[in-house]
This record gives sequence, structure tokens and C-alpha cells, in this order.
Amino acid sequence: MIFDEFSIKTLIRPVVDFPKPGVIFRDITPLFQSPRALRMVADSFIQRYVEADFSHIGAMDARGFLIGSIIAYELNKPLILFRKQGKLPADVLSESYQTEYGEAKLEVHADSLCEGDKVLIFDDLIATGGTLLAAAQLVRRMGASIIEAAAIIDLPELGGSQKLQDRGIPTFALTSFALNDQ
Repeated sequence: MIFDEFSIKTLIRPVVDFPKPGVIFRDITPLFQSPRALRMVADSFIQRYVEADFSHIGAMDARGFLIGSIIAYELNKPLILFRKQGKLPADVLSESYQTEYGEAKLEVHADSLCEGDKVLIFDDLIATGGTLLAAAQLVRRMGASIIEAAAIIDLPELGGSQKLQDRGIPTFALTSFALNDQ
């Protein structure tokens, strides 16, 4: 790894009881406010994927857009946006999924991918895996495949990484937190 995982962790702010009591929200805003830290994060992903065999980068609404767009630009790959319901203007495919707080729908433009495309998907963190699993289902419905689900943070105790791996989707995260880490 080209950075010190501890230094990245110190720039991820824990917000206790957000968005509801008992939850520790992992805020990546301070990481993005540090040009050096953002460069370390981006460079780590770029090094990992620069020679990987894939055709597109998928990014999850909304914080996944931040890192996904940087990596798509740096690796010269098309960027596919997976949006919350009702945000895309053209024909969409939709997939329902469970979040930590209820049910939601993820959408993608129906013409985003073709048979045989290979997609690397990004989000800011992997929690229960619902968003990334919905994106993977949408990718597969278009005839494409997922090469990996990547994130800055993994919360392994919530089981998302394991659910993805159980469905044949490799995962990668730069750092992880136990649920009660402050």
C-alpha cells in the first residue's frame, strides 16, 4: 500500500448517532478536504487497477461518485452512474434493495452497458452491501459482469463484504472499522 492506513483512518470522522441513535456514521468529508490524503487514496486505487482487465467504472450515488469519477478519469474508462430512484432522465433499469434504514431503489440508464462489458464498481463504504448488490444485479441484467466492488471503507461486522463475496463479487477496501471504533 502506498499510504499509511492509520493516517487515512484519522481523516474519517466518526459522527455518533447519525442518521439515527446507535449508528456511527463514517464521514469521508475531511479526507476529501486534504489534497494529500485524497491523492493517496486515488493513487492507491489507480495502482491496484491500472493493469486490470475491465471496460467501465460504476459509481454509487452519491459519495461513490467522488472517488469513482477520479479513478475513471485517471484510468480513461467510461463512468456509469448508479442513482437513487427518480434522478436519471432517460430509460432506466431499477433494482430494489435493503438499506440499514429501510428499502430503496437504485437505477441506471438502460443503455449504459452491453453484453460482455466488465465493470469495476465504487462506493465510499461497504456496510450491508445492499447498494453494491443492487448495482451488481443491474450490471448483470445488461449482460455485463462485475470484476470487483471497491470502497474506501469496509464495515465488516455489517456483513456486506461477505454477502458480495458469497455472490461471487470480490471486494476491496482501503481500510476497515469495527462498529464501535471511535
